[in-house]
Amino acid sequence: MNEFLDRSLLFIEQSGWLAPLFFILLHVFRQAFFIPVLIVCLIGGYLFGTLYGSIYSIIGLTAVSVVFYGLVRIAPGLKRKLTNIKQHFFKGRQDWNLPQMMIIRMMPLVHFHVVSLYLIETSKGLKEYTKKSFLVSIPPAILYTAFGDMIHELPLAGTIVFAGFLLLLFMLFRKKQSSMSWEEFF
Repeated sequence: MNEFLDRSLLFIEQSGWLAPLFFILLHVFRQAFFIPVLIVCLIGGYLFGTLYGSIYSIIGLTAVSVVFYGLVRIAPGLKRKLTNIKQHFFKGRQDWNLPQMMIIRMMPLVHFHVVSLYLIETSKGLKEYTKKSFLVSIPPAILYTAFGDMIHELPLAGTIVFAGFLLLLFMLFRKKQSSMSWEEFF
C-alpha cells in the first residue's frame, strides 16, 4: 500500500494540468488497494491545498459512489456481504436523515461503502443516490483535507474527544420521533 501511494503521489505531482484528473482516479481506485479515504484526502490537501483538494475529493468520492452503485447492481454477493456489515453497524435502522449520514461518513472507522449501501437503499434511483452521495461526501472531504494532519497527529485523548463530538452532533441531528439506545448505536 505504501509503495502504491508513494508512486501515485509522485505520478500525480508530475502530471501537470492532468494532476486533478489522476487524483480523482486515485479516489476511484483506492478501494482496490484498501487505502482509506482519509489518506487520499490528506494527499489532496498536500497537493492542491484545502479548497481545490476538497473539490477534487468531493468529485472523487462521488465518482466512487456511482461506481459502487453499478457494482452493487451487477454483483449481488457484494451487496449481501455489505448488508451484513451494515446491519451490524446500523442495527436495521432506516430512518436516519442526511445530516446524520454526513456525520457517519466522517467517522473513519465506518466503512465508506456501508454508508453508500444505506444511501442506495433509501434512494429512489441513481439520480437521487448520486445527489445524496455528493452531499454526504462534502463534510469528510473538507474535514480530512483541511484538518487531516491535525486529526492524524492527535493523541488518544484528542481522538476520543473528537469522536465524542461527532457522536453529539449525530444525536442532535436525529429525528425527534426516533430514539436510539447506546446499544442500538453500536
